[in-house]
Amino acid sequence: MFRLHRRRGRPAVALLALLLATACGAGTTDSAGSAGGTGPSVRIALGVDAAYAPLYLAVENDMFKKAGLDVQLTKVEGGPAAAQAVTAGTAQISVNADSTALPQMVSNPRLRALGVFQSSGRYLKVVLRKGITSPSQIRTMGSIQGIGLYATHAYLDHHGIDPDSVKIQQSSPQEIPSMLQRGDIDGYILFDPWVTKGVEAGGHIAGSIGDFGVTYQQWLLADDKWLKENENLAGKVFKVVAEADRLVTKDPHAAALAAHEQAQLPVDRTEKGVGEISFTPRSLTSADVTTSRRIVDFLLAQKLIKNAPDYDTVLLRGWYDRHAK
Repeated sequence: MFRLHRRRGRPAVALLALLLATACGAGTTDSAGSAGGTGPSVRIALGVDAAYAPLYLAVENDMFKKAGLDVQLTKVEGGPAAAQAVTAGTAQISVNADSTALPQMVSNPRLRALGVFQSSGRYLKVVLRKGITSPSQIRTMGSIQGIGLYATHAYLDHHGIDPDSVKIQQSSPQEIPSMLQRGDIDGYILFDPWVTKGVEAGGHIAGSIGDFGVTYQQWLLADDKWLKENENLAGKVFKVVAEADRLVTKDPHAAALAAHEQAQLPVDRTEKGVGEISFTPRSLTSADVTTSRRIVDFLLAQKLIKNAPDYDTVLLRGWYDRHAK
């Protein structure tokens, strides 16, 4: 993949600062159930972009309701916030990329990855500002937490650049295109709409993360206590998500329309983004454990986490095949 570098003198930045301790009410389900009496409500925490199109489509088409489920989407800013909602008990299931979920599992070892619902090596792209025509010209990059920082180091390493020689400024996705426009950074790695906003700000696309050996997996996460009491329910939820995955693949335009209705995302941009993602639900495997170890080794080297999670405990290999397939 790429060599690991330790940034000398670099503090443990926002990634750790945002990790939450387990809340006493984590993983609870609405005890009263839904108004219609269909059973407990399940809240799914997720971000707002094309990657979550299957969830938007499932709600827009009443797929959960037709399966006898009362599921509500809780939209958050993305990144660690979705898993933190599960930790805090304000959601029962979250959707998170592997590189974002793993440090959360260190902070809250009760989090469990149920399986993969999508992956991509094309959805996240490298955006460089006007005048930067070669990676060797880069002196400063913007980055989000998790997959952003991991991919940024991989990109620099791939081009023979020591990440310690580049200033990496962590910020929110919303701020980074403006930083590029002002000339505060030379480039960044993000997903839409922030890729398009960077281009509109005068930048240009210089590749995708798959070009330098990086892919991400999106996992469904749940709290272990809630999961033990609601495993059948969680399986039914994941089964609907899996069916929505297949529908998104079959009809990206319908998925984009649903994303517009549910999250006000632009139809054309969403449809393009959906085409860059593999919406293939599956169980976690030993290969995912290997990838997770690589990510955690990076986080440890950067002193963003103090120890590794127990992979055999937090990654539920085969769970999807047993409960949702």
